[in-house]
Amino acid sequence: MTTNNQMQFVKDLPNKKITVTRYFNGTADQVWKAWTEKEMLDQWWAPKPWKTETKTMDFKNGGSWLYAMAGPDGSKHWCISEFEGIHPGESFKAHSTFCDEKGNKSDDLPGMNWKNEFRAENGLTKMTVEITFDKDTEIDKILEMGFEQGFTAALGNLDELMGKRVGRN
Repeated sequence: MTTNNQMQFVKDLPNKKITVTRYFNGTADQVWKAWTEKEMLDQWWAPKPWKTETKTMDFKNGGSWLYAMAGPDGSKHWCISEFEGIHPGESFKAHSTFCDEKGNKSDDLPGMNWKNEFRAENGLTKMTVEITFDKDTEIDKILEMGFEQGFTAALGNLDELMGKRVGRN
């Protein structure tokens, strides 16, 4: 079963919210690990030809993930995600914002509040990501920066990774 046509990207601008739903081959545990283990995140998070380079990751309530999106030209864009509300194998929340390589947050670019949920459904894993913003200008800026295209491409990378992993665990 292919998953290419099973993604929904819904922009709710009045409520400053984006909801992404996507199905993946593989168990909920496999998809969960892809989102919560740095070795796996580094394989799919960045849209090609970009790469993700994790500097530090401590996936626990109060922990964080500091990483760079590294471009083919050698440029790096840093981001930090701070975790909370972790329910292992089911859901977690994170606040992500752009920063420098030491994790000092930037006030120039918007932050995003993530709520990620994972559920087994009909032999697949349903992932639902709800991203909220504090201001209208923040969701507008993220969309202008190409978030929809970039996140869609990254989830395509995850789909490829899950295809390689199905049946291995």
